[in-house]
Amino acid sequence: MSTQPVRFLLVEDDDSHALLVMRNLERARVVNTVDRVSDGAAALAYLRAEAPYQARVAPDVVLLDLKLPKIDGLEVLERIKNDEQLRKIPVVILTTSDADRDRARAYNSHVNSYVVKPIDFEQFQSMIRDLGFYWAIWNCRPQ
Repeated sequence: MSTQPVRFLLVEDDDSHALLVMRNLERARVVNTVDRVSDGAAALAYLRAEAPYQARVAPDVVLLDLKLPKIDGLEVLERIKNDEQLRKIPVVILTTSDADRDRARAYNSHVNSYVVKPIDFEQFQSMIRDLGFYWAIWNCRPQ
């Protein structure tokens, strides 16, 4: 069981979804930090510590939406998992898409988890709480 704070990178272009995720992680009292970017290009720049993210602290987990501007989420995932410096970072797809082709491509690209956002608000809150607990408390991170 982990006792270290977890830094999440939330890659979400929808402000309301991002706010819900961040608020529910906070409400669950999961010890963590959540940084957010709103498009795929910014996610890759953040992960690679490129301008304007040179001073960022590397995330422990990436929460990645699929439908993103500039570079879509599946392409971001593939670039992360093909990059020797980034591939150890767990990536969780957090999306509204329940399409078989999206799930298959994500798992073929070595996603660590694929989570479909529930439509029901209470279920969404519960899912985010459980997701936060899993990655912040139960998951054993690589050294």
